[in-house]
Amino acid sequence: MALDAKNVRVAVTGAALVAPLGTPTPTDATTAIAVPFKDVGYIGEDGVTQSISTDVSDIKAWQNGDVVRKVQTSHDFTLQFSMIETTDTTLKLFYADSTVTAGVVKVTGAQSSHNAWVLDVKDGKHTTRVVLPDAQITERGEVTYKNDEAAAYDITLTAYPDASGVKAYIYMDDGEI
Repeated sequence: MALDAKNVRVAVTGAALVAPLGTPTPTDATTAIAVPFKDVGYIGEDGVTQSISTDVSDIKAWQNGDVVRKVQTSHDFTLQFSMIETTDTTLKLFYADSTVTAGVVKVTGAQSSHNAWVLDVKDGKHTTRVVLPDAQITERGEVTYKNDEAAAYDITLTAYPDASGVKAYIYMDDGEI
């Protein structure tokens, strides 16, 4: 096996962008993002965590109790990150309040809306773009107000299948034309 340090990627910078569900999403790693997408601003220093989880059920044989097969019963694709800018956009997303205006947030227990999301990850000339055509904030972390750290709005996005059954599209460009 050949070892090649040029193939090691680091998420040096990037952006998380959101748009209303149904907004056309990018189909490659380099095309400019459509105007309806809004950048949520700075992401906390822990970056973005992508997770794929599955649950399975065991099928056991009657004769000896051996597991003879596993059947997948669920599949999740999630992105988790902390938004550390306090803006109308981040407050609307975190509190599921579409009526946020400067200075007023209404906490009602409303369910988050479905949106289209794009995560751009940059490492020099290399770009990785994760596109979620249909995703929803399904978990929210605690918000801590403290004198030595930013108020952070920790969210987990769960991706849902689009019309083609795809939850996420991951596009990569090495910057070499």
